[in-house]
Amino acid sequence: MTRLSLGLVSLLALSSAVSMVTAHDQQTFKMPGDHGYNEPSVDRPEFKPSTIKAPFLEQFTQNWSDRWTASEATKKTESQEEVFSYSGVWEVQEPTVYPGLKGDLGLVAKSPAAHHAISASLPEVIDNKDKTLVVQYEVKAQQGLECGGAYIKLLTDSPEGIKFKEFSDKTPYTIMFGPDKCGGTNKVHFIFRHKNPITGEYEEKHLQSTPLAKLDSSSNLYTLIVKPDQTFEVKINNEVRSSGSLLENFLPAVNPLKEIDDPLDTKPADWVEIAKIPDPTATKPDDWDEDAPARILDEKATKPSNWLENEEPEIPDPEVTKPDDWDDEEDGDWIPPSVPNPKCQNNGCGKWTRPLIANPAYKGKWSPPLIDNPAYKGVWAPRKIPNPGFFEDLHPSNFDKIGAVGFEIWTMQKDILFDNIYIGHSVKDAEALAAESWEIKFASEKKQEELANPPPKNLGGIPEFKEDPIGFVVGHLREFIDLARDDPFSAIQGRPIVTATIAAVVGVTLGLVLILVGLLTAAPKAGSKAVAAAKKTDEATADDKEGSESEGGAKAKEESAARRRNPTKSEE
Repeated sequence: MTRLSLGLVSLLALSSAVSMVTAHDQQTFKMPGDHGYNEPSVDRPEFKPSTIKAPFLEQFTQNWSDRWTASEATKKTESQEEVFSYSGVWEVQEPTVYPGLKGDLGLVAKSPAAHHAISASLPEVIDNKDKTLVVQYEVKAQQGLECGGAYIKLLTDSPEGIKFKEFSDKTPYTIMFGPDKCGGTNKVHFIFRHKNPITGEYEEKHLQSTPLAKLDSSSNLYTLIVKPDQTFEVKINNEVRSSGSLLENFLPAVNPLKEIDDPLDTKPADWVEIAKIPDPTATKPDDWDEDAPARILDEKATKPSNWLENEEPEIPDPEVTKPDDWDDEEDGDWIPPSVPNPKCQNNGCGKWTRPLIANPAYKGKWSPPLIDNPAYKGVWAPRKIPNPGFFEDLHPSNFDKIGAVGFEIWTMQKDILFDNIYIGHSVKDAEALAAESWEIKFASEKKQEELANPPPKNLGGIPEFKEDPIGFVVGHLREFIDLARDDPFSAIQGRPIVTATIAAVVGVTLGLVLILVGLLTAAPKAGSKAVAAAKKTDEATADDKEGSESEGGAKAKEESAARRRNPTKSEE
């Protein structure tokens, strides 16, 4: 095995050692279903149905299927080329990942990579005129959520009634609220549909500054509060993440501009918008040479005393000779490969020329300076006229009446759980519901999570790597040395990280040394001869295909030998 091969083997050993350190040091976050996961023993509180009264409060207790209807609709893409059905399965069940409360059920979207839609009618239609609206619910992404939605829709009441089995993305809604995540999208939607009082058409108003969504295996609480003074708050886990005004923080704006540009107004032909013009009175100075080059020869430079003008920078390789089977008539004149001239390593060679320097007389092309344009009138803009479509709605919180609630989502991950849906007018009731359900549940979930994933132990007062990297390394090394003095084998078994690190350092050092030695002791002569031999076209090279070597190369040699034995008349 060559030194170069030994070096590569050592580097491979280093790679294996680093992988072992990484695998041992990495703290894997374990969840139910993962290898090595042990169900934590936690005394979970019992679920107790709430006694809070609200226009709509759903905890998915008995007879939930009488209240909720899964959609049987289809969904078409914008191009109308593909049609999808809402085939996602819905079930009501206890969580399978960190269940917080005993007997607590939730609505679960069971199907991965599927469209889900389900809705429920409100006991009474909600009219939010001059009232506070509170929308609150929990989302528990048991398998995480890489791509999908978990938002809720408050469906607009209709005189014809809402067709629950036909619920789709085309069903009119009043408010859409909740998390959405996929690719570069990660936000909490707050969208409301607003009716233009002049045209009667609806337009979606989107919250401009949306907070980031929080989606994990814990139950996360999403709360929307809209007050009659047109202010709003978006909360996640009881913390305000966004707030503002319906009249100021949404696009498109609720109210259009009072004035707009006159579409019939045109810019006058003599309107000048050019602020600066060349000075017509300026002239080029007499000493301005536009033809002067940017760089000139350095006249002060002198040829170095050790410059060898009679030597070429490259010379034919003296160690390479013409192959014995080279035929000048068939192969052409043989030219040896070139190598750097050893005489030029510390000296310049060849014809000496003066170096170039910046020309102090260079000024470039002359142009007159710019002056203020006396005819400048400014940037033209059309005149303003009253907006014929102007209206002013100072109370957009008086939303369209709400007749139902639903989830219409697409998701790549399964087992997204929804629970404790509150829709009403009382902030206190929503907070009380969160206190008696979500807060207790969330604390239980976090306790299970901590028991299933204990933090790494800090042995012997050695600091954490992030806090003190040098102290971390020195502490573990000293501990390893103390153990190795008494029992080297136990030290290696008990401290695999230190053992692998030492092996890695030794491996990389040895590998680099062997590679360096191998490169320095490589024979250049053999390589040069290989280059020379490559110039002969009828000689098969090492990288020729096997078939070409056995057929094409042999055939060429036979034809060349035949021509030598039996030259043609023209060759004679």
